Amino acid sequence: MATISKKMTRAMKAREWKRDFRTNKALYLFLLPGLVFLIMFCYIPMAGLVIVFKNYNFRDGIFGSPWAGFDNFEFFFYSFEKAARATFNTIFLNINFIIFGTIFAVFTAIVINEVRGNVFKKSVQSSIFLPYFLSWTVLGGILMTILDYRTGTFNSLIGSLGMSPIDFYKEAEYWPAILTISNIWKGIGYNSIVYIAVITGFDPSYYEAAVVDGATRMQRIFRITLPMLKPTIVMLTLLSVGRIFFGDLTMILGLTKGSPLLLPTTETIDLFVYRSAMQSGQFSYASAVALYQSICGFIIVIAANFFAGRFDKDYKIF
Repeated sequence: MATISKKMTRAMKAREWKRDFRTNKALYLFLLPGLVFLIMFCYIPMAGLVIVFKNYNFRDGIFGSPWAGFDNFEFFFYSFEKAARATFNTIFLNINFIIFGTIFAVFTAIVINEVRGNVFKKSVQSSIFLPYFLSWTVLGGILMTILDYRTGTFNSLIGSLGMSPIDFYKEAEYWPAILTISNIWKGIGYNSIVYIAVITGFDPSYYEAAVVDGATRMQRIFRITLPMLKPTIVMLTLLSVGRIFFGDLTMILGLTKGSPLLLPTTETIDLFVYRSAMQSGQFSYASAVALYQSICGFIIVIAANFFAGRFDKDYKIF
């Protein structure tokens, strides 16, 4: 009976899908280009993962190169201390980016939404969005004019106050904070757009009722805006967690200039691969570490999604 019931359920679902397809043919047609793009550029290239288990050379290509088993993973874990340091730095920096980036993005979105003057609101939104279009190399040059030991604005300022200058490009302990601030400054305009769009879609009757009841502006923010933003914050955080094992190589190189003195706090997994594998042309090594990052990121997303669902099922992505 159970088998017959399952067959009947599958048959009913198939009929429902056919009926829905006939009703929404145009929508499925719009879906087709995105689906083809996803398959061509996300799923078909996954066949190239075989390079991870190959001793790759240009002459034989990916599929013709001899098998290497798990030897390509050994290069990353051979020096366990450096591998652990790179993994810790990557996770630590990304956690800072996620936490502080979310806080400042939500804060910015709420402040912009509370501004009543449209001209001023658009001007502020455009000005904070501008750094997003600048490359990390350009931002690295700006950062150097601020932090340079001899001519930097910051050292000139503290020097005028009688304090000793700081050689930031030789002191690694300052760079987690510097990278976090730089990441927030560059991405705050872009990251706040989603929250601004969500806030503008809230039903204004909630705020009107709160005003009638005598609620202050801060009470409206903490009792209405933030609780209604919570599902969006959780969803975007879960999506960000998937990239927690990946570091922005261009950001690290652009801001630190690849200084070896800063590696104790700035060497992420991507930078470690770039220095150890890509410069020597060992693409198999780089692919092996990328697979390691992807698997760890997948596990983290599944775990984060599970725990988010334990608090509230509406917070789960899948």
